[in-house]
Amino acid sequence: MEIIQITTEYIKLDAFLKFAGVTGTGGEAKSIITGGEVKVNGEVCTQRGKKLRPGDSVRCGGMEYQVAQE
Repeated sequence: MEIIQITTEYIKLDAFLKFAGVTGTGGEAKSIITGGEVKVNGEVCTQRGKKLRPGDSVRCGGMEYQVAQE
């Protein structure tokens, strides 16, 4: 599991995927989210604007990421 630190209260799922380096563009993030390829806290999430807060986990492409406060 990779820890990704944020400096804000929350980060939206599509922005998180770009920030963590999972995707290179917002369009790519949108595509994999709407395609059901991303899990948030163990459940498939198709909401691009889902707010992630410290303690949330994201799984995509066989990798898992933990959101943490900087």
